[in-house]
Amino acid sequence: MSHAHSDHQASHHQASHHQASHHQASQGGVDLLDLDAEVIAEQLHAVRTDLGRLVDEPVRRIVDLGAGTGTGTFGLLEHFPDAQVVAIDSSEEALDRLRRRAEQLGLSDRVSSLCADLDEGVPPLEPVDLAWASASLHHLSDPDRTLAGVAAAIRPRGLLSVVELAGFPRFLPDGTPGSAAEARAHELLAADRAIDAPTMGSDWGPRLVRAGLVLEIDRAIAIDLTPPQPPVVGEYAAGALERIRGAVADRLGADDLGALDELLTGGPNDVRRRNDLQVRTERWLWIARRPADPAA
Repeated sequence: MSHAHSDHQASHHQASHHQASHHQASQGGVDLLDLDAEVIAEQLHAVRTDLGRLVDEPVRRIVDLGAGTGTGTFGLLEHFPDAQVVAIDSSEEALDRLRRRAEQLGLSDRVSSLCADLDEGVPPLEPVDLAWASASLHHLSDPDRTLAGVAAAIRPRGLLSVVELAGFPRFLPDGTPGSAAEARAHELLAADRAIDAPTMGSDWGPRLVRAGLVLEIDRAIAIDLTPPQPPVVGEYAAGALERIRGAVADRLGADDLGALDELLTGGPNDVRRRNDLQVRTERWLWIARRPADPAA
C-alpha cells in the first residue's frame, strides 16, 4: 500500500505548528474542525465501528490526543456509552470550546481536559483502553518518542487509532471557475508541507510497530463526495479555501489570487452559493494493539 505524498494534496504548516494539536488558534480554524467532522461523519463513524469490532474488553477510559474542539471526543463518547475521555490539546481556546460543548450536551461528567504539548512528553495517565489521534500526529517533531509514551499509556490488549491526512481537500471540479487557481495553490502547499510537515502523507505503520504495537488495520479512507451537497459543504469549502489563500497569497499570481477571492467574497462564484462542489481527499487509518503483558 502506498502512503506517498501527493502533489495536489497538502496543507501549509508553519514551524510553530509542530505540536500535537490539529487546531488553528483563530476562531475560523476551530470552526473548520467542526465542519470537517460534519462533512466526513460517515467515514469517521466507520472508523469507530472498526474500533468497536476490535476491542476485547469494555472501553472505559479513552484519551483523545490533539483533541482540538472535541469532534473526536464526542463521537467516541457516543459510540462507547460507558467510556470517559481525557481530551489533550495544546490550546486552551480549543479546550474551552470542548468543555462548553460537553456542558451543553450534558456530558461534563464523562469528559476531562488537559492542556499539554505532546512534544514535551505524554502526561501521566491511568492506563487507557483506547487512544485516539486524528490529524494530530503529523505535527509532532519527534513522533517516535511520543508514540512510545502513548503506547506505554495503553493497557495490555488496548488499542491506538490513528487517522492521518494525506493532504488538504479539493472542492472544485476541473475546468470550472476557480479550479485552476485552487490547483496551483495546492502545488504551493505541497512544497510547504515537504518542509514544515514532512510526515503528513507518510506511512505511520512502521512507527507504530517501532513503538511496540501490533497493527490490526491499515487502510485508506477515500473521500469523494459529489454534487449535490448540503450547505455545510459550502461553509467547509469557504473556510478551507480562506485558510489556503492566507498561506499562499504572497506567492500566487494576481489572476489566481483574484480567482480565489471570487470564491470567497459573495459573488456568483462564491463556494457557498455553488451547486457543483465536491469533496476529494484521502485519509489513512491505522489501528494498532498493545500486546498482552507476557507476565500476565
